[in-house]
Amino acid sequence: MARRQSVFYSLRYRIGEYCLRGFVKVLPHLPPRLLEAFIELSARVSFLLLRRYSKRMEETVGSLDFAREGHSVAHKDLAWRAWRNFGRSAYETARTLYCSKEEIRAMVVIEGEEHLKRALQKKKGVIALSAHLGNFTIIGPRLAVEGYAFSALVKPPHDPRFAKLADEQRAKVGVSTIPAKPRRKSVRYLLNALRRNEVLLLIADEFKGGKFAVEFLGRTAFAPRGPATLALRTGAAIVPMFVTRDDRDRLTLRISPEVEITRTGDALAATEANVALLSRHLETMVLHYPDQWSWLGFRKNGKQAGDDDESHQDPAPAPKDSVLP
Repeated sequence: MARRQSVFYSLRYRIGEYCLRGFVKVLPHLPPRLLEAFIELSARVSFLLLRRYSKRMEETVGSLDFAREGHSVAHKDLAWRAWRNFGRSAYETARTLYCSKEEIRAMVVIEGEEHLKRALQKKKGVIALSAHLGNFTIIGPRLAVEGYAFSALVKPPHDPRFAKLADEQRAKVGVSTIPAKPRRKSVRYLLNALRRNEVLLLIADEFKGGKFAVEFLGRTAFAPRGPATLALRTGAAIVPMFVTRDDRDRLTLRISPEVEITRTGDALAATEANVALLSRHLETMVLHYPDQWSWLGFRKNGKQAGDDDESHQDPAPAPKDSVLP
């Protein structure tokens, strides 16, 4: 049984690998109308076939507090729109592999670049705070076009071949990959990137574990502490960045001013306060663009912080050099 599962698991990755390779090669040659139809059809078919994930998105939407913000949503409709957004995002990011710099600039407008430039003037690096919202995978390619050194912390797939392919594709558009594991090696790479005054992308909306509980859309959940801990340790600026789309599918990279975090006093208390502060920034963006968030950032079955579940017990003390979530 175990061998059969291993073969099936490997087969899924091989299918994914060849589909990705084929899509990237065929993409430049497809007529626009055919391409639009293909993207829409792919999103609808995958929404039905990958019911495990689409249903979980619907359940998460239903479990969070939108009423207090004046939102009235149909759970399935919102989940579908979010799913469609990610389907289009995959296509748009794949396009950057063969587009010219001018075409990428035309694809994504930048607002607030002055905030990034100001933060980089401190020469301590910039932590680009973002989430699985909008087209987050195109942040790196867009900034790389403008000459920014850019790295992204990535949880690598378990399959080495697929992980290598993904790393190669990111490298082609100017994004350096920092694998999240092994942990200590990853921390060293993160610190080095900031010492080189690079822009470091951290996706911080995985509310599935950690030490600090926060309120997020009326739900209590454990938030990642990585961005806050890394900023406190290095002095790097935290600059929120999100690529959102409008109703005509036009993309805008919105760069906000540096977040003024607490850097004094007790280290543990400062980290906890900053984790809550950064979570509020993410919450604000989700409330503005609920149909562009993945809705998969929470534990399954509606569990949240404080539930009677051993997985929610305080984790073991982190190693001294730990700055990861």
